[in-house]
Amino acid sequence: MIIGVQVPRFTLIVAAGGREALAAGPAVLAPEAGREQLVGEASPAAEALGVRAGLRLGEALARCPELRLIPPDPMGVADAWEAVVARLESIGAAVESERPGQACFTADGLRRLHGGSIETVIAAARKAVAARAIARYGAAPSRFAALAAASRARARRAEIAPAGAQALRAYLAPLPVSLLATRTVTRSLPATLERFGIRTLGELSALSRASLADRFGAAGTLAHDLAQGRDTPLRPRDALEHLEESLELPESGSGEQLERALGLLIDRLLARRERRGRTLRSVVLSAKLVEGGTWRERLTFREALADPRRMRLALVPRLITLPAPADVLRLRAEGFGPAAADQRTLLGEPAALRAARLREAVRQTRAVAGPDAALRVLEVDPDSRVPERRLVLAPWDP
Repeated sequence: MIIGVQVPRFTLIVAAGGREALAAGPAVLAPEAGREQLVGEASPAAEALGVRAGLRLGEALARCPELRLIPPDPMGVADAWEAVVARLESIGAAVESERPGQACFTADGLRRLHGGSIETVIAAARKAVAARAIARYGAAPSRFAALAAASRARARRAEIAPAGAQALRAYLAPLPVSLLATRTVTRSLPATLERFGIRTLGELSALSRASLADRFGAAGTLAHDLAQGRDTPLRPRDALEHLEESLELPESGSGEQLERALGLLIDRLLARRERRGRTLRSVVLSAKLVEGGTWRERLTFREALADPRRMRLALVPRLITLPAPADVLRLRAEGFGPAAADQRTLLGEPAALRAARLREAVRQTRAVAGPDAALRVLEVDPDSRVPERRLVLAPWDP
């Protein structure tokens, strides 16, 4: 059996600062700057007035003029959800999570650890997550059915779907097609299906698989399988090792100052002892904005690298998409590659040999005295009136 965990309106709750903030009136997650003007998750009061996720901003304000727009906080949401997933992993669960607010894990290997039944495993997960979020739990033979059961569960009582294939199909039949939005591939289908008059999974399951494939492609065939209780196996995430560096900007950072701050973060990240000479496969660049809210961008390099110059070339263009000046800039390494090899030339030029010896000397010095053992002077804001803001010390990369 697979256990589904769902935290309703998780993104909105984190961005608003807690559930208490949603009680002040109808609220909705504002569209992200520079993207399509569609609102995000809506509070119960806003949904009662006809506002729902995916509406155009103008239509949402027309339905509810007193609607409160909450700036998105992708950086805070990612941190808060990472804490929830870490709590689930602390009970021994191998968790798969496609997006913040929903997760799945198999209970087969956890029964002996937590009492021998599905109910005791859910109780252990509830106890672990209670300090971070109020979640709903469901159990079913497939991942989609487990999340569907979690959507029907109550805060204090889990929902367990039947195990048989025919019984599971009958259990899913009366549920709305809006549950397809829990999957990335089928997220855009519910609105189209509802316009065609298909409102339940049972009505979707009665359609021909070939006709759905002809109209929607791979998303249509997957939706047909999900409606009948079939799903792909879980793909739990690997154990993550996060290395992170952040920099609080003395003034609202933008332009050249922001680029220099990013270079400083790259140098600090590569100088961390925990990196152990490994290359970086993917990084996350995020910022806390002056006007409120945050910005977050994930970048996967074409090949694992540890060259600060190449990292700057890849990351600096991302700063153009910042919607507002930043107060805090943060760089996190999420994926690691093999250790970087210092390949020397066959001719053995004296300059290359000297550079290799210098790198080895710096490495040994940092191993003894820490990453601040070898530093260089970096200009951050040369036009500032405050001398301390003109120059900073950054890890030296020979």
